[in-house]
Amino acid sequence: MTQIFNLRNALAAAFLLPAGCSSWNPLVAMGIMGQPAHKPTPLAPIKASVTPRMAWSAQVGKAGGFAFRPNIADGRIYAAAADGSISVIEEATGRVAAKLETKKPLSGGVDVGDGKIVAGTLKGEVVAVDLAGKPAWTTSVAGEIIAPPAFSGKTVLVRTADGRIFGLSAEDGKRRWVFQRPTPALLLRTSAGMMPLGRDVVAGYPNGKLIALDVDDGKLIWEVNVSVPRGATELERIADVAGLPVVDGGTVCAAAYQGKVACFEIQSRNMLWSRDVSSSLSLAADKRLLYVIDDTGAIHGLDRASGASVWKQDGLRYRKLTSPVLFEGHLVVGDGFGFVHVLSAEDGSLIGRLASDASSVNWLVPGPAGLAMQTEKGTVALVRF
Repeated sequence: MTQIFNLRNALAAAFLLPAGCSSWNPLVAMGIMGQPAHKPTPLAPIKASVTPRMAWSAQVGKAGGFAFRPNIADGRIYAAAADGSISVIEEATGRVAAKLETKKPLSGGVDVGDGKIVAGTLKGEVVAVDLAGKPAWTTSVAGEIIAPPAFSGKTVLVRTADGRIFGLSAEDGKRRWVFQRPTPALLLRTSAGMMPLGRDVVAGYPNGKLIALDVDDGKLIWEVNVSVPRGATELERIADVAGLPVVDGGTVCAAAYQGKVACFEIQSRNMLWSRDVSSSLSLAADKRLLYVIDDTGAIHGLDRASGASVWKQDGLRYRKLTSPVLFEGHLVVGDGFGFVHVLSAEDGSLIGRLASDASSVNWLVPGPAGLAMQTEKGTVALVRF
């Protein structure tokens, strides 16, 4: 885990490696960078006004260092594990209704659509099974898959760690198109994936780019520069848009590592505003604020219209935070030590805390019945206030 760069959730926006390299070791392990200089901020007592609790929890299998994102669909939570299993859990009760076996070690997943469940492997295999666990198809894309595939109608979108995006037939897995472009010598490996949006798919790219592709043919629809790489060395010039953006109506906001947070008008590509805040995580937003976690773990509430700072929370710095999510009007993040933190969206104060299984919280996903959480040790829980 490249803690030197504060890329939270080891594989959820995490490793800095040469483009196209098949090694799974981070720069620290390679001896390129030293150990992190900052210790996690100790948790201070808070004045709690919200009491998060686990309505239920289930064990689905360890993540094995990958950042699996649970998927919520039709009253069920689908959760993958590194051993190749996919658990199907009743959202209301936590009962494990089924445990499906793909017979492939998994590294990225899952999504559900068109009567199928899809996940990916480090060997570049996209595996699809039906809802009963029967194999539907397997397709090779010749690249490590650490982000969850995504359904968009009858197309399965897959992103490899080297930045290529594939459009596969949801029916049989056959390749429909592939989008690729040259990548710099170093890039962030991100498990954030892509954002299907109607007939488009939006994705961040190295060199500060945010792009949108046509789901039907993979052609580039629009592109904006969130940030411009700066610096004398390859390490200093890493400026990837590694997390998912926020799209609302005709505007889009995104963040770049070692770069800026910026908002654009999609139709004209005009930049509305930008701020010098470096982030490798996805953003969250409500009508008033844009929420950004910078690379120290400080959480920022920025005015959506102007980018002006409204509040900043420093109490969780260097705690390996997840991307922020909004739930029941509050901002929620998980950390690398098994805690879920609730913040006031109004002023950023810490107003609630929940301890899980003492392992890294990898993802938080809001759903109709609660907030689905998945940890490194394989706990899937439904959190309610």
